[in-house]
Amino acid sequence: MSVDVWMALVTTSLCVILLAWGRWAPELILLGGVTVLFLSGTIDAHQALAGLSNPAMVTVALMYVLVAGIRETGGVETIVRHLLGRPRSITGALFRTITPVFILSAFLNNTPVVATFIPAVVTWSRRFKLPASRLLLPLSYAAMLGGACTLIGTSTNLVVNGLLAQRHPELALNLFDLAKVGIPIGLAGLAYMLISAHWLLPSRNTSAAAFANPKEYTIEMEVDPHGPLVGKTIENAGLRHLGDVYLVEIERNGDILAAVGPKERLKRGDRLIFAGSTHAAIDLQQIKGLRPSTHPGFNLMNHPDRCIVEVVVSPECGLVGQTIRDGRFRTQYGAAVLAVCRDGHRVEGNLGKVRLKPADTLLLETRPSFLDQFGQARDFLLVNEVEGPARPDHSKNGLAWMIMLAVVGLAATGILDLLTSVLAGGAAMLLTGCCTFSKAKRSVDGSVLLTIAASFALGKALEVSGAGMLLAQMLLTLADSPTILLALTYLLVTLLTSLITNNAAAVLVFPILMAVTDQLRLNPTPYVIILMLAASSSFATPIGYQTNLMVYGPGGYRFRDYLIFGGGLTLLVGMMAVWLVPLFWPLRS
Repeated sequence: MSVDVWMALVTTSLCVILLAWGRWAPELILLGGVTVLFLSGTIDAHQALAGLSNPAMVTVALMYVLVAGIRETGGVETIVRHLLGRPRSITGALFRTITPVFILSAFLNNTPVVATFIPAVVTWSRRFKLPASRLLLPLSYAAMLGGACTLIGTSTNLVVNGLLAQRHPELALNLFDLAKVGIPIGLAGLAYMLISAHWLLPSRNTSAAAFANPKEYTIEMEVDPHGPLVGKTIENAGLRHLGDVYLVEIERNGDILAAVGPKERLKRGDRLIFAGSTHAAIDLQQIKGLRPSTHPGFNLMNHPDRCIVEVVVSPECGLVGQTIRDGRFRTQYGAAVLAVCRDGHRVEGNLGKVRLKPADTLLLETRPSFLDQFGQARDFLLVNEVEGPARPDHSKNGLAWMIMLAVVGLAATGILDLLTSVLAGGAAMLLTGCCTFSKAKRSVDGSVLLTIAASFALGKALEVSGAGMLLAQMLLTLADSPTILLALTYLLVTLLTSLITNNAAAVLVFPILMAVTDQLRLNPTPYVIILMLAASSSFATPIGYQTNLMVYGPGGYRFRDYLIFGGGLTLLVGMMAVWLVPLFWPLRS
């Protein structure tokens, strides 16, 4: 093997290992791999930057703007409010949940759809005394199945189709080509969930249940007006490093003092709010000059300058692996951690010593500006105001949906190509005020775009170096027929997406697949279709797809829930895909 082949194989393999490890952001790992390949001469500058100029990249970015217009006008919330209704059984509730999500995800990015439905479903299930753990994971799966029905359903579909159009322009897919197999597979998947969710998904405590009573994780004390603490600093009063609790804030004459420093002096009647183990209340009462609050009621959540927010930690959060105290969470995000929920149970003890993990659900006390500042941040998979966020302006709801339907109609009928349709739709969202420019800019996920662009370069390195052909020949030794090759493609991509991002998995496998089909003179279209379906079929692990992680904490799930419930769905989708795809696209040219 040549040096270029070795460089491409070793660099790509190392990137996959680092992505699976999950310690660093995917775009940093992949960009590092591209840099190594460029400096070694394996790819030139044009090949390294080819992903940035691909039309699929522009289409993906513009789709974020379209979805932002729907989100800012409350488009999804309106559907949630009208469709959930009053269920008569858990099966009826599940049907009402997954059906609209399946349909919406065919046209909208599934991440904001799921993010909108999670708090609505949790509140809804609490109101009707339904187990949310039997609704949230099917919610994620329904979004994934819906995304496989159209070309704009997921960014992966757009990216893979862009690669296909570059190589074989005459084979580029239309908007609804995937629906031929995506709809029957999706309907079978929905039926599987309706039948098996009751048996395979346990009824567990959710983060909402763990955080339901603030008195279980907060303590409210008061400075005795005649006690010795009046005039003392926080540090001199012994209120620093208390062990199982820490001081969240001070309420003084109706004002809130957040991020209290050690030199802050206590005054008569100050109300001190501590978070952590309530068992420490007895220890706090032993401090002379500190007494339980005499004010009636518990009003931590009712102050106009503060709000309670629930967030789900992303694997890309820079504080993953660090303790809350060492990571200086409060300083970095301007929010105090009131409680941590993991696997459906509230973590007891000293919150400062809790080491953050992906999918941890945190209850934060912060300012309302936190929602705008971190609502779209990559550090959190989900940001939800517990007491109910401000309702969006619904006055342009219908207009936003009309723009979205026009984009779909123009692309489906061929009046305009997909890129032009999406570009016109994005411009219409901005010009009509359905979405402001600042909101649109913030909605575009730069990390996803960089990941895709870097994946293009790695895929190109596998192709031009000859490493793709080498891997293709290895794959051919396992597949002695086109049908077995189809099944192996599904298996390979599904396994890869359980370890790395679905975009990266699809782009890395694409050149290998093209080398195989060229060598055997097969029709590449059915294999590309299988590639797209497999990239949306990471049901068996929480790390395989972003929406799976989004529901992990709120649903109180464990890894085995995904393996048991999602494993059967992965098998079902794979068998149906291998059966249906050749019926519409012949395997041989």
